[in-house]
Amino acid sequence: MMPAARESLLDAAFTALARRSWTTIRMVDVAAAAGVSRQTLYNEFGSKDGLARALLRREADAYLAGVDRALLTPADPHERLTAAAEWTVSAAHENALLRAMLTGCWSTRLPAPTLAAVPSSSTLPAQRRADGPLPSPGDLLAAVRDRALAALGGSGPGQPDPAELARTCELAIRIALSCVSAPPDEDGVAELVRRVLQHAPA
Repeated sequence: MMPAARESLLDAAFTALARRSWTTIRMVDVAAAAGVSRQTLYNEFGSKDGLARALLRREADAYLAGVDRALLTPADPHERLTAAAEWTVSAAHENALLRAMLTGCWSTRLPAPTLAAVPSSSTLPAQRRADGPLPSPGDLLAAVRDRALAALGGSGPGQPDPAELARTCELAIRIALSCVSAPPDEDGVAELVRRVLQHAPA
């Protein structure tokens, strides 16, 4: 199957999930919405659980790509971390799947496949990856911290100590995750992160 068709199926599943609980979504309806046969859908994902795993993997990847974009903001390190924190909160607010992945709190409306790898008979690299381990909240936090450290770190005089920078990066994302669970007032995320980072190494 062409990658575009796979994306269309994932888009159809994501759209259906915004309207209905996962348990009531039928594979035949997802296939019809994407304009492909049900057999094509099964050939691509193997099962409804395989579709769920691929959907979660895609949303996690999209979130981390957004973190990377935020960290490229032309600003000082603290402002770039603030941008990553703001992206985390806004993305989680708009995406129930991402919010569940970041917090570990899964509503009964959502698919909740095991995070451990599952046996995969797929010949498709994208589905074999989806059938591998899915990220836990801790995994996502570590991935964001490591991306921030790579984007902001450097070598030579005047550069922050890597261990201190890693702690600062983790602190910023932990503040963001707390705001996902308990949203602050408008503009509160940036204000909270900036206030805490004032006392952290630049």
